[in-house]
Amino acid sequence: MKKGSGRFFMILALASLFTSQVNGQQSLAEKLGYAADAKLLIIHADDIGLAQSVNDATIEAFASGGITSGSIMVPCPWFIDFAAYYKSHPDLDVGIHITLTSEWDFYKFGGILPSTDIPSLLDENGYFYPTTEEVGLHADPLEVEKEIRAQIDRAIAFGIKPTHLDTHMGSVLARPELVEIYMKLGQEYKLPVFAPRMLLFAMPEDLREMVKEEFVLVDGFFMLNLEGPDASWEEEYGKMIENMGPGLNVMIVHLAHDNAEMQAIAVNHPAFGATWREKDLHYLQSQTFHELLKAKEIQLVTWKEIGALN
Repeated sequence: MKKGSGRFFMILALASLFTSQVNGQQSLAEKLGYAADAKLLIIHADDIGLAQSVNDATIEAFASGGITSGSIMVPCPWFIDFAAYYKSHPDLDVGIHITLTSEWDFYKFGGILPSTDIPSLLDENGYFYPTTEEVGLHADPLEVEKEIRAQIDRAIAFGIKPTHLDTHMGSVLARPELVEIYMKLGQEYKLPVFAPRMLLFAMPEDLREMVKEEFVLVDGFFMLNLEGPDASWEEEYGKMIENMGPGLNVMIVHLAHDNAEMQAIAVNHPAFGATWREKDLHYLQSQTFHELLKAKEIQLVTWKEIGALN
């Protein structure tokens, strides 16, 4: 997910104010074997498949324990590279990063389906729109559902056993009709979906009731959303960890090596660019990060563990 998702981030900014406890029901933490008030955390890497640099950095972070989860962009050129790696590492927690936007200036991609099948999702040049707002404005829900299915099915066909669904730049949260598709496909494929608790307040009442009953909701959502890479990563992430409360927390990170490939992709994008992503990678592997998690008694979990509860 990235800047440019408008209303989505306004919703998520309030997510950590709500707890996962539902009166009279066993908490997610208890179902996973922790105390009812445990602080659970998924450290999640977006954008697998975007570039070789992203794949290599994500693989490094999985191996070092810097992340517990990641999700793959099926329409992107380096999807196949990671899918090949996954075949020999099938225990990795990898979901589908549903992709309906293409935000980079000179590095573009469209859908899995032919352009004639999804014209409402594509701009005048045949690529996904660059912003979530444009998806919300133009997207035909029937075409969205077809494209999301195609992305999930392509990943499965390449041997990936997805652990969950989430959404690039929050694009499937752009309108209630798209949220309903997102939730429906999670049920159909028997996969947890990334859904912040505050999302309920932007939904029609009937859909809100369905989500409350059927889905695991994220209590605290954390992600750097700064203008560029000049801030102190240790300070910014330290604040996030300090603010994590009981329930299910998700910290989304964006990883890559700061090399020529990633620099070319991210030209004019200092936020979420090459330097930014390498700083994410270095912080997740730092002793400071892991000592702080331990000091705050934060329990690392995965979407795979959550999905296994069903």
